[in-house]
Amino acid sequence: MTFTSSRSEFLTIRGLRCHVRHWGRDGAPKIFMLHGWMDVGASFQFVVDALQGDWHVIAPDWRGFGLSQRCGGDTYWFPDYLADLDAILRHYSPDEAVNLLGHSMGGNVVGLYAGARPERIRKLINLEGGGLRSSKPEQAPGRYAKWMDALLEQPELRNYPSQAAVAARLQKTNPRLGDERAAFLAQHWSAQNDAGEWEILGDPAHKQPGPLPYHVEDIMACWSAITAPVLWVEAEQTNMWTWMGGEQEGRAELERRLAHLRDLECKVLADAGHMLHHDQPEELAHLIEAFLAR
Repeated sequence: MTFTSSRSEFLTIRGLRCHVRHWGRDGAPKIFMLHGWMDVGASFQFVVDALQGDWHVIAPDWRGFGLSQRCGGDTYWFPDYLADLDAILRHYSPDEAVNLLGHSMGGNVVGLYAGARPERIRKLINLEGGGLRSSKPEQAPGRYAKWMDALLEQPELRNYPSQAAVAARLQKTNPRLGDERAAFLAQHWSAQNDAGEWEILGDPAHKQPGPLPYHVEDIMACWSAITAPVLWVEAEQTNMWTWMGGEQEGRAELERRLAHLRDLECKVLADAGHMLHHDQPEELAHLIEAFLAR
């Protein structure tokens, strides 16, 4: 299997060193791709391989993921992702509206951003970034207590004896992932430490529970402010209901949320799970290019 070559760049974004991966020709139309939680920008490799047109794909690693610098604190604050994205877009595309894609957590970020900065978005693609179950006020005391309790412990991520073991771990989570693609992801998802073990390239602090509530109506106010056409893509075998309160409740709530988008196209990818950009990259690339061409 041949993978399209990419190049790395490092920027200082809001005081942190940010790693940005590029594919394609400088000067070609841009697509910005934003990865999900515990993932990296290189995760979009297989979709890039399947694109047929002349594109410049730009995929940063969020702060504390991949090769980007960690925040240095004990908590990651979600609004920082929006401000980081704003700085990245101002650097690479200061004067033109952009094609913006996000997966999972990245989809949540781009949806908020597109409402806050609607004039900056040409087309928006959301891959299963539907959000979380809405918080209730009576949950606040327990949520703050859980956060403070977690701060008393040092979070850790498991290390692996080899890069092959990392690939096997990826395949355990996603059985659809073939050997060559798993091996490719493992080399970007991990790095060898001084002890000779392979560490996951993610700050363990991302595992900590957050103290802030998820106010879904605030999120929907942002979605309602989006003026760009939106492509929503979900997987037929998705597990996003896990963080939306179960499939029955989650499906109804997702439909309610999507109704806030004024110019919406919805697609479902067969034989795919939540990592749909790994499971069906060719079909996803086709949907992306057809949507951007319309």
